Amino acid sequence: MSIMLADLETEPVGQQESAAGATWYAFRHNPMGLVALGLMLVLVLVGLAAPLIVHYPSGFTSDVLQSPSSLHWFGTDNLGRDIMAEVVWGTRISMTVGFCASLLAVTFGVLIGMLGAYFPRADTALGMVVDLSLSLPVLPLMILVAALAGPSLGTIILVISFFSWPEVARVVRSQALSVVNLPYMDAARVLGGRHRWILRRHLLPAVAPVITVTVVLTASRAVIAEAGLSFLGMGDPSSWSWGRILYESQQSGSMTSAWWTTLFPSAAILLLVVAATLIAIAYNDARNPRSRED
Repeated sequence: MSIMLADLETEPVGQQESAAGATWYAFRHNPMGLVALGLMLVLVLVGLAAPLIVHYPSGFTSDVLQSPSSLHWFGTDNLGRDIMAEVVWGTRISMTVGFCASLLAVTFGVLIGMLGAYFPRADTALGMVVDLSLSLPVLPLMILVAALAGPSLGTIILVISFFSWPEVARVVRSQALSVVNLPYMDAARVLGGRHRWILRRHLLPAVAPVITVTVVLTASRAVIAEAGLSFLGMGDPSSWSWGRILYESQQSGSMTSAWWTTLFPSAAILLLVVAATLIAIAYNDARNPRSRED
């Protein structure tokens, strides 16, 4: 029986590795996907190398509300701080929030989605929890929780992840339901495979492509949510993010008179969202065998 279990384990894995190789090959030959991936990598590198690019924006200078020039490429704000420095350092915080919040949301959502699809008795209760969570007014509740917990980076990450996992769970459950009744899953159960082993070795790899897309999209939505909360004054006042730049511009009254104070952080948010969306589209096309044949 151990030999049969080993054969059962390696066959789906080998097929999945072959499919993954074909998907990566198709993705590499999609210019749209490569450009979007390059833009995403640039944003990640900017966030990681922020201390090497510009100094941390703090204090104030006499160059108040200067328009973009050779001295200040993105202009300055109402206190004379360089907006390029704010955007660069804001990239680090915004990407950190997006990554951490999406990691927590995807981890919990994948767990709930897989358990609901694999255990029919638990599916009804878990489905009710997911549906109830999706029906809640997310933005008002996020504002309420962030206000009660106090503005901090950790609070923002936990709040965003808490309200992001239900959508992940629904997508993963939908994909897992098409896998749990396949012959190799039934064979694994008949041969005495433990539930944990089946979930980890068979069901999780089967939904992995959906998880890949979900991570990218959830991270971009988390960045938008963080920007919205920070713009409303619920962000961490001790660190720069794209949302805080917009908040500072709105509070100082320069949002309408100094266009550069809102243009560049808004462009950074737009760039991230567009890049994440194009990566997801290109990845889905690469996974489609018909698209690879075309």
